[in-house]
Amino acid sequence: MRTFTKHGHADSIAFEAAGLRALKEAETDGGGARVATVVQATESLIETEFINVVEPTKEAAWEFGRRLAATHAHCPADERVFGQAPEGAAVGKMGQAPLALVPAGSPSRSWGEFYAEDRILPYIPAALKNGSMPTYGVDVIETLCERLRDGVFDVPQPKMVESEAALLHGDLWSGNLVWSDDGVTLIDPACHGGHAESDLAQLTVFGAPFSQDIYDGYDEVSHLADGWQERIALHRLHMVMVHAAIYGGEYGSAAIITASMYC
Repeated sequence: MRTFTKHGHADSIAFEAAGLRALKEAETDGGGARVATVVQATESLIETEFINVVEPTKEAAWEFGRRLAATHAHCPADERVFGQAPEGAAVGKMGQAPLALVPAGSPSRSWGEFYAEDRILPYIPAALKNGSMPTYGVDVIETLCERLRDGVFDVPQPKMVESEAALLHGDLWSGNLVWSDDGVTLIDPACHGGHAESDLAQLTVFGAPFSQDIYDGYDEVSHLADGWQERIALHRLHMVMVHAAIYGGEYGSAAIITASMYC
């Protein structure tokens, strides 16, 4: 069998492998989105099946949307909480940046508390240090985080999701969707428990092909909460903050602009 091998730090490899296995369970047991199969994972490398790339189609996008809804809804064990790590992972990574995780059975939090404390605020120090975020921007970010903690943006999960937190891919930008012979196949996850709208929002980062067809397929089987389109930029903010922390440049200003939209 032809395979693909990627080398990396032990923590990153363990986190990626755990995420792929959790998502694969959702595929095989719950009809979720297709996921690259892990052949082996060691402390220094992960080997997955090789995926033959084809041109994207509307039909494949629509089917992927339906399957992604099933992935988000998959919860075979106890109630999943926000920030919950996939089984077998203790340290989270998103690119070179840390990703806060909690173990199964951790105390429940609202989505707003989780998102503010674990997905936005941790990246401010690095963005300040590299100069991408001016000091006045911190006040804007913190004002948004207060609103998040107050529950202003807490909305129900999509219809199919019965757990507190959905099973997320967690880094669902267009480059992590491989359009294959069998439909869309997921790679390179930052898997954790979160709000399903976060995965859907990340599809707009660098523009996934036929994203509207993905949304239509998803909403057909698992109806989204009213106003979800207006929350896309909010759910995408985590990824912008990560980029500000890692790459600097204009990402800090972009984060401030996004945060100000919701203050």
